[in-house]
Amino acid sequence: MSESGHSQPGMYGQGRRRRRRRDRDVGPPGQNLSGPSRDRDYQPRERRAKPAQTAPVSGTPVLEKPITLMKARDDGGKPGTPPEAAAQSSGSGPSKMEREGQRPTQPVYQIQNRGMGATASSGAVDPMVGQSKLIPPEKMKHSIKLVDDQMNWCDSAMEYLRDQTDMLVVGVLGPQGSGKSSIMSMLSANTPEEDQRNYVFRAQTQEIKERGGNQSTGIDFFITQERVIFLDTQPMLSPSILDHLINNDRKLPPEYNLPHTYIEMQSLQIAAFLFTVCHVVIVVQDWFTDLNLYKFLQTAEMLKPSTPSASHDSTGSSGSDDGAEYYPHIVFLQNKAGRDDFSPRKLKNMHLVVDKLMAHSHLKYKGTLSMLECNIFPGLGQDFLSPEVNMFLLPVQEIDGEDNLTKTGSGTYPLFSLLPGYRGHPSFPTMISKLRSQILAMPRCQLSHTILTEKNWFHYAARIWDGVKKSSALSEYSRLLC
Repeated sequence: MSESGHSQPGMYGQGRRRRRRRDRDVGPPGQNLSGPSRDRDYQPRERRAKPAQTAPVSGTPVLEKPITLMKARDDGGKPGTPPEAAAQSSGSGPSKMEREGQRPTQPVYQIQNRGMGATASSGAVDPMVGQSKLIPPEKMKHSIKLVDDQMNWCDSAMEYLRDQTDMLVVGVLGPQGSGKSSIMSMLSANTPEEDQRNYVFRAQTQEIKERGGNQSTGIDFFITQERVIFLDTQPMLSPSILDHLINNDRKLPPEYNLPHTYIEMQSLQIAAFLFTVCHVVIVVQDWFTDLNLYKFLQTAEMLKPSTPSASHDSTGSSGSDDGAEYYPHIVFLQNKAGRDDFSPRKLKNMHLVVDKLMAHSHLKYKGTLSMLECNIFPGLGQDFLSPEVNMFLLPVQEIDGEDNLTKTGSGTYPLFSLLPGYRGHPSFPTMISKLRSQILAMPRCQLSHTILTEKNWFHYAARIWDGVKKSSALSEYSRLLC
């Protein structure tokens, strides 16, 4: 514009149009906003510019230059880039990188969160084996204390238990030296061929046998990989425990005046405890039979704590009624049986005696274990033992090389001299294997009003043991003994 307000010559004339063409050719392609006709002219100009830019060929790859140009347009944010091209370049590049970066990390993250949780250690965790619930439980190598020699409860067994309900609890009772620990070791984890020093429940050594001592004290705990809990106990009415109590001048609890009364009450507490928390209780004896043992079992049954009811407002301290009371399966195991004990006539007499002695008991002493079903007496029918009780016979365990001493001797035929002598029963390993099969096949009744897991059973057993020690019935019985 001039000072007079008129247009200067050439601003809107032919020279101006030529200037606009030169500006349009030189300027960036995205700044032309004159109208639709200018946009149509943009595409062919861009196509002509590409071969001009990519024409010089050098040693570097051809694809590096367009990638560099695209990054420069995205980083610089130049307004000359078309909106559609900017959206495609910004959307496709980062998403592809994110997908490539998530491929190795996303499955690991999901497995660790699902299996190990937030507290999983990031150092030694295998992402493919990250589910902690599938890890096999720790295998026990030896037994641990559930109740120590001072009759106090121990919590060390809790770390071996799991939150699952498929379990079987087996306890054992018996006099001193009857073979309880050895039998429980062979039922749980050991074989008769192994050295007794490697048994999970320590057996009596020769030195302890010579001085008349006992090996087990309190209650020992062991659980197998098949989730079978075995409880080994100290001998019932043990004279060695009584002798140790008297000679060491141990102080008795204030409610007990005499040492033998205290030992008897300890035995009754353990027996009543097993009758409450076990599915199967094995009563081991090495000769047939002691009437005081059956009197002891019936006394422990009378002093057994009642099964807790489902409701906390049950009337009185008697708990639930007699129909809902829990009683375990009891098995009478005749250990170190001789050849005559396996005769059918004596076996039937033994069953009749036990059935008469346990006739008034609520313990499940018959109907769940049978020697006739083990094919030990193949010539006897199933109805031969009409009152068949849960009784099993184990022969004397053979010592290595003992079979060589029981050969039939030299005879007319050399073949007979190589055969072992007549025993009248299967071998000890065969009998212990049949006993294990019978014990593991026992019915697993519900111990309380609710289904217990292994950890719940542990807390339930601790509460029962505390109740047994503070039982008013046991205190009254101890006063009667005094």
